[in-house]
Amino acid sequence: MMKEHNEKLPNPKEIEKEIGDFLAKKFGGSVKMVTPMALPHKTSNEKEEKSTKRAKKINFDLKPEEMISYLDQYIVKQESAKAILSTKICTHFNRIKRAETASDGADDMVGRIKNNILMFGPTGVGKTYIIKLIAQKINVPFVKGDATKFSETGYVGGDVEDLVRDLVREADDDIEFAQYGIIYIDEIDKIASSRTIIGADVSRSGVQRALLKPMEETDVDLKVPHDPISMIQEIERFRKTGKRDKRSVNTGNILFIMSGAFGDLARIVKQRIAAQGIGFGATLKTPEENIEIISQAKAEDLIEFGFESEFVGRLPVRAVFEKLTEDDLFEILKNPSNPIILGKKLDFAAYGIDIKFEDKALRILAKNAFQENTGARGLVSAVEKALLVFEKKLPSSQIRKFPVTGTAVEDPDGTLKKMMALSDVDALNETYEKLFFEEKEYIKTYLNANKKNLAEKYGLTLTASRIDIVASYYANHMMDIEKAIKKIKTFYDDIKKIELYFFKNHDINIVMEDDAVDFIIDQFEKSTHDLGELYEKLSADFEYGLKLVREKTGKHRFFITKYALMNPEAFISNLIKDELSLPAVNPGDREKLK
Repeated sequence: MMKEHNEKLPNPKEIEKEIGDFLAKKFGGSVKMVTPMALPHKTSNEKEEKSTKRAKKINFDLKPEEMISYLDQYIVKQESAKAILSTKICTHFNRIKRAETASDGADDMVGRIKNNILMFGPTGVGKTYIIKLIAQKINVPFVKGDATKFSETGYVGGDVEDLVRDLVREADDDIEFAQYGIIYIDEIDKIASSRTIIGADVSRSGVQRALLKPMEETDVDLKVPHDPISMIQEIERFRKTGKRDKRSVNTGNILFIMSGAFGDLARIVKQRIAAQGIGFGATLKTPEENIEIISQAKAEDLIEFGFESEFVGRLPVRAVFEKLTEDDLFEILKNPSNPIILGKKLDFAAYGIDIKFEDKALRILAKNAFQENTGARGLVSAVEKALLVFEKKLPSSQIRKFPVTGTAVEDPDGTLKKMMALSDVDALNETYEKLFFEEKEYIKTYLNANKKNLAEKYGLTLTASRIDIVASYYANHMMDIEKAIKKIKTFYDDIKKIELYFFKNHDINIVMEDDAVDFIIDQFEKSTHDLGELYEKLSADFEYGLKLVREKTGKHRFFITKYALMNPEAFISNLIKDELSLPAVNPGDREKLK
């Protein structure tokens, strides 16, 4: 009886259904039963699995040449620095990958040397920018510190360990992920001991010594001594878990990159070379000569400059950045991914004003920035100075298209006066359209020059018509070239979803040819059509005719061209005529139809 009774017991779903039926009869649709969703409690093991999963997202498979191609899209000049940084950083992370997967234990050897990097170069040449780009590409946490702040706190070195803690915060408190990060310290030349002081410069030498262990390998405790907040957090964890967990970060795989201008280093190197009878006896006159000299710097020169020998030894890789010329600054402004011009476009777009830049205007801005002698940083102030009067007045006017010409940059007040008079709006709009066309053509040239790399990066074949669409989309929207390509890729992926949906609903496999895909993307870009409307139109235009051909011939796969989309009736008519005039064939035996 007990067995029979147990067999008749309803399962939870049946009970839920009976209760639901009762509530529906009793109260109609006004009362419903909602089944709570039980989520399993996360254990520490699950957190570790999440941490490991995130760490595996790091792009360990990058090769040096792939990284260089990526940097070429954003960084003007600096070929040597790009090559050195790309090679050594890729090697660093690929060695980590090998150490985690290999079983020979070769990377666990005592005295393993880490590829910490020292960068030389004047201000505004892109040192910080290039490291940020690399960290973003590899997908690792990145923090930047200023060496001058370390010297203010003396030689305790607390600030050095704070950078490691900041890395954990950047990694959303994921300690394992943080242990793959990059710490970048700028103005490192400022902690070199002064050679004019008799005896050790304790403060600066102390900061160098504080950096020695983290640069090699040490465990940094996340709890900050004598910090009330840190103590409260530890008490709270102990209250919840009953355990005193020591949370620390191992710096063995954290890459340290340091940079500075090293203004006096060239003279030290020059003196050593001259003493050896090699040459360079004359006074240095050009930045190129300065760079050439610094590129020959040795450890002894850096020690003479004021660094401890142990500190120099932990920075085995050195990269020298060149001073930017006026032409280089112009190329930066022309780069479709540069944030300076894009930022200014967004400033005016906030008031509903579209702006385009003439090449002559960009050259004048580059010249003005070069005269400030602050590298690429001078570009921002040069652009702001030239356009501030327009940004102040145009939002209150009726003008919605602003062509930034050379005349506008050279004589902003005079140009603004003519624009505000509204005496020749047609001429203003004509100039704007001319600059719009020139920008689009330049983007097409840029895309063609970088077609292979961009196609691989975004998984999108860049046909001639597709390049034209990307260029048009870029010119019509406020975004960098990367976002423009990603947007077109989204359109492409949506069209492929339509192909799959058509197959599921009609059992007919349609394949859009490239010209058809580009035609649809162009329609998406220029209108408000959505996927639903596209699917409905394709069904209305092709479903009946393609089913007829399928029934008569057994063919299930059809290739749709731009011509077919524009002339569906003619396409179906020709297809039926061609197919039905032939004997029935097996599916897949016939070449694609157009």
